Amino acid sequence: MSGAPAALASGTVRRVNGPVVDVVGLDGVAMFDVVAIGEAGLAGEIVSIDGDVATAQVYEYDGGVAPGDRVTSRGEQLSITLGPGLLGHVFDGILRPLEPEVVWLAAGRSDNPAADTTRHFTPAASVGEHLTGGALLGRVTEGEHFEHRVLVPPGIEGILTQLAPESDARADQPIARVGDVDVSMSHRWPVRVPRPARARDREPRLLRTGQRVLDLLYPIVRGSSASVPGGFGTGKTLLQQQIAKWCDAEVIVYVGCGERGNEMIDVLDDLAQLSDPRTGGPLRERTVCIANTSNMPVMAREASIYTGVAVAEYFRDMGYDVVVIADSTSRWAEALREFASRTNQLPAEEGYPATLASALAAFYERAGSFTTLGGSRGSVTIIGAVSPPGGDLTEPVTAQTRRFVRCVWSLDRDLAYARHYPAVSWNESFSRDSDAIAGVRSAAGDTQWAERRALALALLAEAERLESLVELVGAAALPDRQRVMLRSAKLLKESVLQQDAMSDADAYCGEAKQQALLEMILAIHERFLELVDHGVSAERLDELDLARVSAARESGGAEDVAAVTAIRDSALATLKAIG
Repeated sequence: MSGAPAALASGTVRRVNGPVVDVVGLDGVAMFDVVAIGEAGLAGEIVSIDGDVATAQVYEYDGGVAPGDRVTSRGEQLSITLGPGLLGHVFDGILRPLEPEVVWLAAGRSDNPAADTTRHFTPAASVGEHLTGGALLGRVTEGEHFEHRVLVPPGIEGILTQLAPESDARADQPIARVGDVDVSMSHRWPVRVPRPARARDREPRLLRTGQRVLDLLYPIVRGSSASVPGGFGTGKTLLQQQIAKWCDAEVIVYVGCGERGNEMIDVLDDLAQLSDPRTGGPLRERTVCIANTSNMPVMAREASIYTGVAVAEYFRDMGYDVVVIADSTSRWAEALREFASRTNQLPAEEGYPATLASALAAFYERAGSFTTLGGSRGSVTIIGAVSPPGGDLTEPVTAQTRRFVRCVWSLDRDLAYARHYPAVSWNESFSRDSDAIAGVRSAAGDTQWAERRALALALLAEAERLESLVELVGAAALPDRQRVMLRSAKLLKESVLQQDAMSDADAYCGEAKQQALLEMILAIHERFLELVDHGVSAERLDELDLARVSAARESGGAEDVAAVTAIRDSALATLKAIG
């Protein structure tokens, strides 16, 4: 990906304006080329060319850079090294290795995460085969359980003339020769360029998160995209951590984009300590963490989400389902705004650049379920947090993001302050994947899934309307039928939608138990209405002790349907005795 003429191009610094550096004399440099600035070789990217002046955004702290310092083109776009050594490790915004306790890098440090480590390579192809990009060359085991599939990089095609035997090898050393190209276990890839695939996969597959409010009411399919908007203290980071821990994706890419360093350290500690339900090993073994915290250079924050998606696409090409957690895209948009200001771009709404909408669209467009070049099936699901200032969901980043994602899991401040976790608002949230998932459920034999979901949403909406009336006239003034709707909605919120992330029995909930809990509440609600229609007063129903129903979510284990069924049968028997 590099060429001699571009690598030899050099110039000098003319002006330094924060993370933006103007360079003169870089003959032949192209847009998005990476340059090395000053004696330390700070990484920068050409973002504007005006005559003899090229403007670079710098991805490192550029204190000490001065006019007259030398600038050299590296002859490639902003690229990262993809190969064994990514899983279980922490990197900065342009994929340079970090230790978990370190939040800064030496200036000019390179980004080869596996250069000094040998891996045990097991071949899986035969000399003489004609191979194309995406074909399987061999396998490497990472950690104790993960199979890293070594593929022919995209764009390479030919006869396999050499292949290393089973042996230990460094990731940056050739292990095969395809056509006239030496292939190693790692290769370079420009982060802003989507990796190619054979075709988009149109058959929906459910991504299970283990969080009831999401799986039951606002579900998401593999390869889709979701936004988690919410003000300070509403639980965005905690919800995303729960998804990272419990969803049934095979690889997690966690991008800490502009967040506080202590929060990122907590995430890393949790991932190291949590046992992976798939393998029994540490969850961190199948997680890549990209940490660009608030004390790191702001322009590396802008690159970090592209780095995260490029890593996810790399594992997708192996046939894995990958989830990208971006926390938060608001900080990324702020980096765009700062850069636009320093380069004198015409500001749009609230100072953000006019290209904000297209940048968001391009980012979320890289989500998808694909048939890979090698013929396998893989997906990238993107879940991005949005941190609107003051909780204003009409601000530009939140409003534009809603246009491009398939699901919005909006967090409500009032629910959060009432200690209702997850604080997902049933007024502001939606899922455009629900119809597709209803079809999948129906094909699997659950023809009532869409009806149960619709009944639950209708009950919540009606209860929301009635609560506004209660504030004016009091609950006693409502008809009995409306009063029992409020009681049913409360049971729905407490027994189904609320979930304790700190509870071993409730942090994760299996699919069968989710359905059993929802069916229990709907059955009790239906019986409430029948009793009221037969003359039983709402006051008498309010006197019933249904504490076991409210606590049913923590009964038994995550998959314990029998415990929920016993509580449901007991509650219905009590109601039947009243009738």
